Amino acid sequence: MDINATILGQAITFAILVLFTMKFVWPPLNKMMEERANKIADGLAAAEKGKHELAVAHAKIAEELRNVHVRATEIMASAEKRGDQIVGEARDKAISESEKIIADARTQIEQEIMRAKEQLRSQVATLAIKGAEQILRSEVSPERHQMLLADIKAEL
Repeated sequence: MDINATILGQAITFAILVLFTMKFVWPPLNKMMEERANKIADGLAAAEKGKHELAVAHAKIAEELRNVHVRATEIMASAEKRGDQIVGEARDKAISESEKIIADARTQIEQEIMRAKEQLRSQVATLAIKGAEQILRSEVSPERHQMLLADIKAEL
């Protein structure tokens, strides 16, 4: 065979192969590569969107933490204020109760003093009457009179 005819046959076969490849093989390969490129582009866009959403979520979390901290501080201040108020009310109540107890105690003491004075008056009156009876029963002499008064003083 002739080299020219072989080269010409190979060129024609190659041309047919190129045409066949361009017509039937190349478009599906090109389509798959475009789909793959689109998927990659979509994935990168989704990743960027995810990063942006993550940054927004971090910002929201930080803001929410600040709000929670502020609210917690307010609640603690309110609780402390209420605690101080309760302590103040308890102190005022205790003071009024103690004043009432002191007043009742003073009243009882005054009543006891009055009872003791009455008992003492009664005893003094009884002793005075006994002393007068003894003086009147016995003879009236200064020595005897002094002895009776000393006895009465001893009984008091």
